[in-house]
Amino acid sequence: MSTKLSRRTVIAGAAATAAGAAIADPAAAETITSPSCLAPAPPSVIVPPSDARYGDLVRNWNGRFTGSPDYVQVVNTTAQVEQAVQAAVRAGRQIAVRSGGHCVEGFVTDPAVKAQIDLSGLNDISFDPRFNAFSIQPGATLRDVFKRLYTEWGVTVPGGSCPSVGVGGHFAGGGFGALARRNGIVPDHMYGVEVVTVTASGRVKTVLATRERNDPNRELFWAHTGGGGGNFGVVTRYLMRSWNATGTDPTRLLPAPPKASRTINYIFPWPALPEPAFIQLLTNYMAWYLRNSAPDSPFTALSASLIAPHVNTYPFLLMTVVVDPTEAGSADLVAAFKSAVIDPLGLPAGVPVVQEATMPWLMATNKAGFADTGDVVGRRNKAKGAYLKGLYSPEQLSTTYRYLTATPSIKAPLAAVMFNPYGGKANALPSDATAVPQRDSVLKVMHTVHWDGAALDAQMLGWLRDFYRDVYSATGGVPVPNAVTDGSFINYADVDLADPALNTSGVPWSTLYYKDAYPRLQRVKAQWDPTNAFRHALSIRLP
Repeated sequence: MSTKLSRRTVIAGAAATAAGAAIADPAAAETITSPSCLAPAPPSVIVPPSDARYGDLVRNWNGRFTGSPDYVQVVNTTAQVEQAVQAAVRAGRQIAVRSGGHCVEGFVTDPAVKAQIDLSGLNDISFDPRFNAFSIQPGATLRDVFKRLYTEWGVTVPGGSCPSVGVGGHFAGGGFGALARRNGIVPDHMYGVEVVTVTASGRVKTVLATRERNDPNRELFWAHTGGGGGNFGVVTRYLMRSWNATGTDPTRLLPAPPKASRTINYIFPWPALPEPAFIQLLTNYMAWYLRNSAPDSPFTALSASLIAPHVNTYPFLLMTVVVDPTEAGSADLVAAFKSAVIDPLGLPAGVPVVQEATMPWLMATNKAGFADTGDVVGRRNKAKGAYLKGLYSPEQLSTTYRYLTATPSIKAPLAAVMFNPYGGKANALPSDATAVPQRDSVLKVMHTVHWDGAALDAQMLGWLRDFYRDVYSATGGVPVPNAVTDGSFINYADVDLADPALNTSGVPWSTLYYKDAYPRLQRVKAQWDPTNAFRHALSIRLP
């Protein structure tokens, strides 16, 4: 086996033109004065299907989906967003908004969408002293956010591990990443949100909503702390300041990231993991998280992910442990984790293979996550998620082993179940503090498969759906909220949860994602998007 592995290696016409021209004149839209004070920007651009740029703008990261809107409008300011939304509403065109293009479902590319608004030009990252908060626009990517916040002010937000994700949907859906255990999730650091909305009369209105108790728009802010993207309006910027931050020094208003990243990869060859050993490894791993995920646990400084791929994808499992080696006691945390999770397996000498690297924190953020270059470009995929707050049953463990080792059931560039670190500071706030109600979970699970070519759609989708359904067969094929599971994560969007043939639990998809927060989200929807101008397959429904 090669010892040169990394996390990235592992996971790793005329009528249309006329339609575009019909809204090219900004005077055709009502301009609402925006509270933003941004630098002058280029004018918006309307791209119809006849334009060579159209093909790139209607494709997203998931190769399964290609959009067919009447036009794509690339915008650069809040005023341009207002004009774009107003023109689409007046023409009766369904709207979809794209920031980074990483949605795992076809929400933006739905054939019903006739006006796609591209936010990639809204990518400013700055400090706004009027609100004592950082202003981050939705077209900025996580790579840009991490770099700018850290190099300018020495701070960060605990966002995800895929650097090319746009923050627009990531933040609104309750984004999280490798720092969640030590710093909470992204909504815990949101102070406000600027949103272009549509009133009951069809008039466009830009609203600034904050978490201040006396803010009359506070519920609109709250809905964007995990209520998902594409539900209430077009976010044109987020204001970021940690919930417990004090003072006016920007360097103290968001978390300081680790100084460095020590990454230890434990590589378990499949031949060394017969079913009993696999079950013990997964049980030890889950049990460790149950014991060490209180918000005040010293182990919030340690993050350990587990990627279990199908044997035909990779011949090994990968467990990745990350700590800051400059922090006192970090080596003891690693040793304690290994003693509890790996050592009891009694594996042969040399198993697992251990690889280790230490690098500065910012550099490390570019090493992990899904790539969107090379062979990954255009690849098709499907994902299904779950929150875990208890141990898998013996039946669930055996089912997982069976689906990952059965041959020749599937052969794909990536077919796997991934266990992502959670708990710790992610569980520090009450369940109703944000629109993310899952505040006692300790792991997030993603079942996923990637493949090349539409000819394999039925096989790959069938494998993943069967795998997920059988793991959660005791609860109707989905992770219903109970003592072990706690529903799913809206940023792991999965339209199957709304299909009664695939979700036989009797628990609606809205409860799986939002639990008791859903009625409150519906009230926000009714107030701020009463005409349902912003909708998709899993959008918040009007009450």
